[in-house]
Amino acid sequence: MNFANPFKFKITHQYLICVTLIVITAVLSYFSVDFIDYRVVALILLLAVSMMAILFDIFPVLVAAVLSALIWNFFFIPPTLNFHIGTPEDVLLFLMYFVIALINAVFTHKIKQFEKRVRKEEEREKTIVLYNTLLNSLSHELKTPISTIIGAIDTIKDGGSKLSDTNKEVLYSEIGIAGFRLNRHVENLLNLGRLEAGILKPKIDWCDVNELIHGIIQDNKEASVGHQVIFDQDEQLPLFKIDRGLVEQILNNILYNALQHTPSGTEINIKVRSRRDFCLFMISDNGKGFPEEEKNKVFDKFYRISKRASSGTGLGLSIVKGFTEVLGGTIELQNNKTGGASFLIEIPAKTIPINGLNHEHS
Repeated sequence: MNFANPFKFKITHQYLICVTLIVITAVLSYFSVDFIDYRVVALILLLAVSMMAILFDIFPVLVAAVLSALIWNFFFIPPTLNFHIGTPEDVLLFLMYFVIALINAVFTHKIKQFEKRVRKEEEREKTIVLYNTLLNSLSHELKTPISTIIGAIDTIKDGGSKLSDTNKEVLYSEIGIAGFRLNRHVENLLNLGRLEAGILKPKIDWCDVNELIHGIIQDNKEASVGHQVIFDQDEQLPLFKIDRGLVEQILNNILYNALQHTPSGTEINIKVRSRRDFCLFMISDNGKGFPEEEKNKVFDKFYRISKRASSGTGLGLSIVKGFTEVLGGTIELQNNKTGGASFLIEIPAKTIPINGLNHEHS
């Protein structure tokens, strides 16, 4: 049995709710006393206390248990409307009720504490596994570009004037690509920290999405070698009021993921549409797509597709999902019927015609 509480009330509210529920239960039972025996009322009150024990902390439940015992004694145990108990059997019954109500509250509290410790231990072990996965992947993902940069610099230093301009240009290009990869990994780690800390606050402003996407394609130019990135630009697209930085990170990570995990020669298409009060992005490719059994896991932190486990940290798409949710949007992954995959991102956004910004007063 799982006693995890999906609701969390302030302690003062818990006391108020517990007392109110006991009073309501007692009133309903009082008006039904002609149809039910006072011993049955004890079971009804115990049921109410048991439900509270599942939902609330120990002390409000103890108060409810004591109050229910006193109410049962005063209003239901003959003679009624006083605390005198007429027969030894009813005295024993009252004491049993009182003890059972208290034990019920304390026992349920102990179970909840035990489950909480178990969950903490499971989360701790899961976190250790996840961060070991992160460190293992980073040791590979960071080592490769660092080695490239060091090797290129050593070659330039040792070669000196012997290197042709063409060779130097190639080495400088390798340094640039490796630096870009390093920067992306660092950005993903920082973004992961910001998401987990819950400190992300969108900075909403008007944005020309066509211009934004052209910039993203340019940023990924080196990684796009061997692929064809096509942007289906809509000249009539309005300006959107969004967080440019977060949207840029979302699209950057999806595009980079497609470039890294699709075969050479793959075509990647980017589309943007305006629909009611939403900005819709679609990034699709004609690669191999995602295994159907793993589609629902691709947004999990540190998750990497099993067939591609040698590459990536598994952070990019989890950050994409986190940023999308921060913006109040949704993201969906679909495998295309003709092959490849499509990411559909829907972000709520006000719009204004691209030539109407100067007339916007709010």
